[in-house]
Amino acid sequence: MSTVRPGIAERLSQMIQLPTVSAELEERGHEPFEAFVRLIAEQYPLVHEHLTLERHTDFGLLFHWKGRDPASDPVVLMAHYDVVPVDESDPWTFPPFEGRISGGSVYGRGALDDKGPLIVVIEAVENLLADGVTPARDVYLSFGGNEETFGDAALAISDIFRERGITPWLVVDEGGAVVDSPLPFVPGSAAMIGVGEKGIVTLRLSARGDGGHASTPPTLTAVRRIARAVDRLDPSMFPARTPKAIRRMLALFALRTPGAAGFALRMLSRMPALTARLFARLGGEPAALVRTTIAATMQSGGTAANVIPSQASATINLRLALGESVDGTVLRVRNRIRDPLVAIEVLDGTGPSPESATDGAPFGLLEKALSISHPGVPAVPYVMMAATDSRHFHRFSPSVYRFAPLEMSSAQRASIHGVDESVEIEALVRGERFHRALIEQLG
Repeated sequence: MSTVRPGIAERLSQMIQLPTVSAELEERGHEPFEAFVRLIAEQYPLVHEHLTLERHTDFGLLFHWKGRDPASDPVVLMAHYDVVPVDESDPWTFPPFEGRISGGSVYGRGALDDKGPLIVVIEAVENLLADGVTPARDVYLSFGGNEETFGDAALAISDIFRERGITPWLVVDEGGAVVDSPLPFVPGSAAMIGVGEKGIVTLRLSARGDGGHASTPPTLTAVRRIARAVDRLDPSMFPARTPKAIRRMLALFALRTPGAAGFALRMLSRMPALTARLFARLGGEPAALVRTTIAATMQSGGTAANVIPSQASATINLRLALGESVDGTVLRVRNRIRDPLVAIEVLDGTGPSPESATDGAPFGLLEKALSISHPGVPAVPYVMMAATDSRHFHRFSPSVYRFAPLEMSSAQRASIHGVDESVEIEALVRGERFHRALIEQLG
């Protein structure tokens, strides 16, 4: 009989009570992050007794669990323990850092992103250690504390693997989840597993011009030049392509969708060019699956209502479709703006990942673990649109998947980075079972 400790909800509640807000490091300091490190040492004594812990940068935790065959390539299970800020004016039902347990759920910032997915990993390891289990392969737990601010903790950990010549056999990080009705016309639940993720580029557009009194404006001010540049940027400047993962996703959904909708999905899975055009026209999430998105997120310029500023800027956030590159994207933006007086600065840029295979042993292991933790729920590949720490491993590891084994309703998914973030206790129990099964089945 496997050992499963009670109290996972209470332990998650304690984690949530620590405001590890990486974007507010200057205001809150390092103490919440160090308190988190101390907390998991108290909560998981067997992990800290049997696994070695290395710290990389101020925020990276790397646990190493030696397996029976040290010559085999290891498994890396990832998560992050930092969270995004909270707008104090938002109407939370319970205070966001209280960690309230109510109605069979745990509420608070980080319940889903990403302390809930983290706790089911470390719970599984603690329970297996209590049963005297030694994994067939080495297992690493990689926990970062600045994922939400695109920090370097996970990058430093991945660099350590490369320096030591270690190529993981399997990497699992946050990403998709177990969702109900993954498309409006597709019945049942599906475990959406990200087999690739889009790249991310942040650009600053800036321009200078003649300042002066607002009563006598020049024809083209710096503000107007930037506004014109932003207005020229739209999604149509990027080609739409259907990744292999999306074709596979549609084919799997077709098998379980009756009638005309199932036939349409089957046809779309076989006609990638048509799928790309259709999804691009639909806009929103479907369009984001098949092409690069572009959004103006910040703008500045001016100091007073009656003064024409001599300089203005805008920040542009792009999520690069699979197959695109950072340099190619910047060139496309420059050509579309068509204004040599608008300077373009790349603030940060990471290219999209390749797609991990769905027909090999690593993906098969995920399917097997799912059959134990979530019987009857199929594993469905898709492309992750947000950035995760696992992108650093995808530079050199061929099998990187993005999946948190938790059930999430549409309302719960909307609460990530939003209001009333919560996770069901039963979902945590099944999530722990997934990771326990994954490690048990390594042999």
